Amino acid sequence: MLVRYSASVQGAPRKRAEVYTPDEHPIRRSQIDPDAVRIAERLKSAGFRAYVVGGAVRDLLVGRTPKDFDLVTDAHPRRLKSLFRNSRIIGKRFRLVHVYFNQKIIEVSTFRALDAGGETNVYGTIQEDVQRRDFTLNALYYCPLEGIIIDYVGGLRDIRRRLVQPLIPLKTIFTEDPVRIVRAVKYAAALDFRIPFLLRRKMRRQTPLLDAVSSSRLTEELYKILQSGSATPIFRMMHEIGVLNSFCPALAEMLKNGRDGFRDRFFATLEAHDAAVEGNMERSRLVLPLVKDFIEDLKKTRSPEDLLPKDAYVLVKDFVKPLVPANKDVDSIVSDLLRRKKTRSRGPRRRPRRPRPSPAV
Repeated sequence: MLVRYSASVQGAPRKRAEVYTPDEHPIRRSQIDPDAVRIAERLKSAGFRAYVVGGAVRDLLVGRTPKDFDLVTDAHPRRLKSLFRNSRIIGKRFRLVHVYFNQKIIEVSTFRALDAGGETNVYGTIQEDVQRRDFTLNALYYCPLEGIIIDYVGGLRDIRRRLVQPLIPLKTIFTEDPVRIVRAVKYAAALDFRIPFLLRRKMRRQTPLLDAVSSSRLTEELYKILQSGSATPIFRMMHEIGVLNSFCPALAEMLKNGRDGFRDRFFATLEAHDAAVEGNMERSRLVLPLVKDFIEDLKKTRSPEDLLPKDAYVLVKDFVKPLVPANKDVDSIVSDLLRRKKTRSRGPRRRPRRPRPSPAV
C-alpha cells in the first residue's frame, strides 16, 4: 500500500490518503464499462484525471456487478462538453455532464468544493470532493487506467469490516439530508453490513425528518429499493428501525398489527419479487409487491359488487402515502388484481327437434 502525504500548517508531512495497488484489491479493468474507460482515456490525453467513484467501486469490492459507472474528474463541465460531442450538461444547482452511448448514459461530474459559501457550481479538489460523500463505503476513487484505489477516509477498511460508517458528523448528517437515513438502511440490508450503535440510534431518533422530504424524492428511493433485488431485507430493516413509520406509515401499521398473517404474506410477496426482478422493470411491476397483499385483503373483506376499481384505486393511493407512484401504474395494478374471470355465455339453449313421424305407407 502506498501513502500520499501533504504538508501541515507547520510544514510537517501529514498522511493524506492510502493508495491500494492492483495486487491489493480485487477490482480489474476488465470489470469496468469499456465506455467509462474510453472517457477516462480521453480525459487523460487532454491533461485531466478521471476516477470511477461511489457505488460502482463499492459493489465491485463486495463481488457485485454495478448497474452504473459514474466518473469524477478535475475537468470543468464546459471542457467536458467540448471533449465529448455525445454529451449534454444537466443540472442547475450543480452541473453534471451526461455522456451518451446509444441508450446508455455515463455521468461525469467535476470535483466539488467542500464549502461553496452558499454558491452553486463551485468546483474543488479531489480532497474536498471526498468530504462531500455521505458514507465511507461510497468515498473510494478507482483509476481504471492505473488500476489503483485512492482512499482518503478508510473506506476500504470499513468495507472489509462490513461496516456502514458515516463520513459526515452525526449531528448534521441527517439534518442536511434526511434521505441518508433510507440510504444507510439500504446499504446495510442489501450488503449485509453492520450499522454502528451511535449511527443506528441517530437514525431512530431522526426518522421524523423524513416527513419534510418531498414525496417525489421518497418515491424515487422506493423504485431503487424495489429494483435492487434486496427489497425484502431493506423493508425488514426499515420496519425494525422505525424508518417505515415515515416512509410508508400505513404499511408500517399493518406490519405492526400483523392481522391475518399480513406481515408473513407481505414479506413472502417481496421475496418472490426479489427472485424475479429484472433490469429496468416497468414501474407498475415494481410497485405491485408493495400493494398486492393490501388489495388481496380488500377483496376478502368486500364483495365484488362493493369493491369497484375506482374505490380500490383511492384506497391504494392512501395506503402508500406519502409515496406517489404514477396514477397510471396504480390504475394498472388495481385493474389486474381486481379482474374477474368472465364465464363465456353459451346463449339460450335450443330444444332438440323432435323427429317427424314417418309418413304412412
